[in-house]
Amino acid sequence: MNHLSGQSSPYLRQHAGNPVDWYPWGEEAFAEAERRDKPVFLSIGYSTCHWCHVMERESFADPEVAALMNETFVSIKVDREERPDIDHLYMTVCQLATGQGGWPLTLFLTPQRKPFFAATYIPKTSRLGMAGLLELIPRVRELWAHRRQEIEASAGRLVQALGRALALERAGALPGEPALREACRQLDSLFDEAHGGFGGPPKFPSPHTLMFLLRYWKRTGEARDLRMVERTLQAMRRGGIYDQVGFGFHRYATDARWNVPHYEKMLYDQALLVLAYVEAFQAVGRDLYRRTAEEVLAYLLRDLRSPEGAFYCAEDADSPPEANGASSEAEEGRFYLWSRVELAQALGLEELDELEQAAELVPASEGGLILTLKEAGRPLPERLRRRLFERRLGRARPFRDEKILSGWNGLAVAALARAGGALGRPEYLDAAAQAARFVRDRMRDSDGRLLHRFHGGEAGIPAFAEDYAYLAWGLLELYEACFDAVWLEEAFRLTDALLAGFWDDSPASPGGLFLNAESSEALIVRPRSSGDGALPGVESAALLNLLKLARIGDRRDYEQKAEALLRLASESVSRRPSAFTHLLSGLDFWLGPACEVVIAGDPQAEDTRRLSCAVQRAFLPNHVVLLRPQIGSPSEPEGTGGADAVLLRLAPFVRDHRAGAGGRAMAYVCRGQACAPPTADPEELLRLCRGSPPDGAAQGRGV
Repeated sequence: MNHLSGQSSPYLRQHAGNPVDWYPWGEEAFAEAERRDKPVFLSIGYSTCHWCHVMERESFADPEVAALMNETFVSIKVDREERPDIDHLYMTVCQLATGQGGWPLTLFLTPQRKPFFAATYIPKTSRLGMAGLLELIPRVRELWAHRRQEIEASAGRLVQALGRALALERAGALPGEPALREACRQLDSLFDEAHGGFGGPPKFPSPHTLMFLLRYWKRTGEARDLRMVERTLQAMRRGGIYDQVGFGFHRYATDARWNVPHYEKMLYDQALLVLAYVEAFQAVGRDLYRRTAEEVLAYLLRDLRSPEGAFYCAEDADSPPEANGASSEAEEGRFYLWSRVELAQALGLEELDELEQAAELVPASEGGLILTLKEAGRPLPERLRRRLFERRLGRARPFRDEKILSGWNGLAVAALARAGGALGRPEYLDAAAQAARFVRDRMRDSDGRLLHRFHGGEAGIPAFAEDYAYLAWGLLELYEACFDAVWLEEAFRLTDALLAGFWDDSPASPGGLFLNAESSEALIVRPRSSGDGALPGVESAALLNLLKLARIGDRRDYEQKAEALLRLASESVSRRPSAFTHLLSGLDFWLGPACEVVIAGDPQAEDTRRLSCAVQRAFLPNHVVLLRPQIGSPSEPEGTGGADAVLLRLAPFVRDHRAGAGGRAMAYVCRGQACAPPTADPEELLRLCRGSPPDGAAQGRGV
């Protein structure tokens, strides 16, 4: 065993038996490189990554390659999900050096952590124009021994380029609606009219881009923006990127039609896509979107949920060898693929014909057939889908990475909470609250600070900025769905901790967020977020949290931080706004009009529920909603304080919002700087949320 056997990360433990003498990232490894005067071989990946497995099988498990690596390097393995800061830093290096990135990420470093070579997957032997490790490593050894100055010069240039790439741009003017319009124009130019999505293959779902387009459609009524969203959502639901038998989305499609997937399933994709489908359902009412969101959540709750109620990271792209000897090694996607013989055995020939009335059988590059739909709105007949699902249960399942990440669980909480409120599914709210309680209660250090990872009964690694931002996002959604003020209070706490630990408040800096907290561990550059990628960027997520909490708590300091984030992104957004779609959703909120809704009444009463359901089920992206429990109601006795006391402390402005005569629930809506008279009518409440205050409305509050 090498130095990885005692690690918690499933990815590192997958490599613990390699003949490569791997170290985990840390001072011990770099001190060893200094002592032996060796360069560092840095390999970054994650446990459910297909090409990471390929590189391990070809090279890291190979004695010949391992001997060369052990002679030439001190080798370090990093789980990119455990250390997103290290991954972001060196992925930026790879993108600067090669113009592309991905996993496995491979770099050669000096013992001082400075990179001088970057690549992604490297084969064992040279092929297709790629240098193989057996040829590359001896060249590096020769350069290190005899041309060290060239390596040091290359490393210096890369570090300088990295510093420039991650440096803050000067704060500019606040972006306005032209930035929203230009982002839509750019997305329109990239839109695949035939198959949905943006650009050519590989195609990633990018749900936050779809959510931005929904917001701009809501703002302008431009039908083209809504068409891009609907075309994409329907094409993905129809294609092989969606698991038609067991539900859930694969990570991306390798073809233009969304038919041939890269088979891993990530927690964050499920969560963000649920949000996109729920918002589309709220916006247009198409039942396909509701059904898809519910199916994805069925997968999430069935296959990615821990016994304690939190959510695991992912399922692998590769399927393990079959116990019956039908296959002797792992194969990509085998769990999801079918042959005609298997389909006929599972269903019978007559029902196979029925299946083919709804499904297309698409050949996969790995062999076998992928089930896709002929029409997005016409799913597989349920009894046939169920029989295929039961048949598939007999196969060897893909590996599941059972790490629990606090930030990704925040996204899952957001998805469950939004779906629970919008679709009227209280069991989703229960699941969201259970996951939130797990993170709150089990993922803290002895001082109460949030931790990043839980695995094997142990929490560890100080939380990163993404953990605070995504978890606060989830708790805000949970509060607005169930109105338990404890989650709103926790969202404020997390946001305060994010600003205290990650905001750049140095005198010469205009602000912004670092990805990691200051610590004794030295990285060559302290990394920052840059734009929106497969997930919304940290600053984009934080922006929306700050704007909503500023309205709820009259927090001028939050509003100032939000304005600083918008000004810092101004120049980047002006160059390529389509790379900042989640941040632009925050800009859309900033530009308004936005509204605040306060419902006052007995939380258990039917009239209160009617008002809250009206808001939760409508597509109202730029609003915040609070429930003031009616003092004196059976559920909130006079003098006990309870939830009302917590809410009054967090949002003092609700003090004057009270239920009507006889405890009748009333809703108060403020837009801009004016508040409308209260209403007990759900339809009037929605009209007020969507339109302007009536003439003569009283002057009210607003950020």
